[in-house]
Amino acid sequence: MADTKDITLLIMAAGMGSRYGGMKQIDHVDDEGHKIIDFSIYDAIRAGFTKVVFVIKEENLAVFREEIGDRVSGHIKVEYAFQKLEDIPSGCLVPEGRIKPWGTAHAVLAARDLIDGPFAVINADDFYGGDAFRQAYDFLKSEAGGHYAMVGYELQNTLTENGTVSRGICSITSDGMLEEVVERTKIRGTADSSGAEYTLDDGSTWIPLASDSVASMNFWCFASDFMSRIGGFFERFMKDEVPANPEKAECYLPSVVSGLLSNGKCDVKVLRTSAKWHGITYKEDKPGLVEAIRDMKKEGIYPENF
Repeated sequence: MADTKDITLLIMAAGMGSRYGGMKQIDHVDDEGHKIIDFSIYDAIRAGFTKVVFVIKEENLAVFREEIGDRVSGHIKVEYAFQKLEDIPSGCLVPEGRIKPWGTAHAVLAARDLIDGPFAVINADDFYGGDAFRQAYDFLKSEAGGHYAMVGYELQNTLTENGTVSRGICSITSDGMLEEVVERTKIRGTADSSGAEYTLDDGSTWIPLASDSVASMNFWCFASDFMSRIGGFFERFMKDEVPANPEKAECYLPSVVSGLLSNGKCDVKVLRTSAKWHGITYKEDKPGLVEAIRDMKKEGIYPENF
């Protein structure tokens, strides 16, 4: 069993929120000046995590430390990793005109020198709820190579009324193990609010999805061996997929997991939660999040200040 001091929360915070229109990781979501990420860190500390690694852009280090890192460093160990476009395997080149980051798998890989034990991965701009962190920590306490987990949400609890979202749609066995996760980058609720649908052709056609489908919100739990496995997958991605789409191809974390699953290299337990996702994909999402946090404070789920 791993010592609790080795259990790390990795937070992917390198995105600048192009759809949102700013650095939403440092946007305040309550009257006390807290950010979404503050609630995740608070829940993680309560669950038992004792180290957090922020994956950010290097040019954002000063503002990120001032707004987030320095404030929480008195409660949990803090380290920073930088996601860099030029951080690619030897022999590979950054395609001319490439600006877009390499994706979530690459963001996790950026922290490879800072993590040597079991770890969880989350997005900086998603509100997951305390139950997710408790389940994740309990799973990670008994680390074993090749045995991973994913927190699964009901798709209907992860949608926004203000546009499309990207979700990993999951197939699950009868005993609660992940069979496959497929990244769908444009999902929306249906007009009658009874279901969901996604498009593969920028909205020309829409394909139905069950509203109770299990969705991945990029909350993963990994044993320490996962880092080395990402490296090999990312190298293949650079050589096989980037040439076909040099400016936009991305290596998604769910794709790495799916590849390992299909090859029998791991198993993934689905930690189901009925909690409602909250986040700010678009500016119009913020009022709903602010109201939800206000309600949770009234219910005593979170203190006014922490």
